[in-house]
Amino acid sequence: QVQVVESGGGLVQPGGSLRLSCVASGSIFSISAMGWYRQAPGKEREFVATISSGGSTNYADSVKGRFTISGDNAKNTVSLQMNSLKPEDTAVYYCKAILRRLGTLEPWRNYWGQGTQVTVSS
Repeated sequence: QVQVVESGGGLVQPGGSLRLSCVASGSIFSISAMGWYRQAPGKEREFVATISSGGSTNYADSVKGRFTISGDNAKNTVSLQMNSLKPEDTAVYYCKAILRRLGTLEPWRNYWGQGTQVTVSS
């Protein structure tokens, strides 16, 4: 069994900062990438940022220059440092891990966390 758990959400004023963290745990053989997605009320879930096991990063245009993703392969963790937050960044943020489980012949699969709320408001 695999678990993906996010933490670090909350309420912040416009222009402020928050740091989200995510850890994947359980029967994990290997992780190829981890990333962050978000879903605002009434909108589809959208890509925010990803980082591969080799350290390659990718960002949505809307967060480039403001958000920074980082990972620790040894600990199966990923973090998202969010600076200069805007009201439009308000959403539930989800962590995704692309991984293979121990002891199975399954292909790479996506595992999602339950999400953490980020609210940017004065």
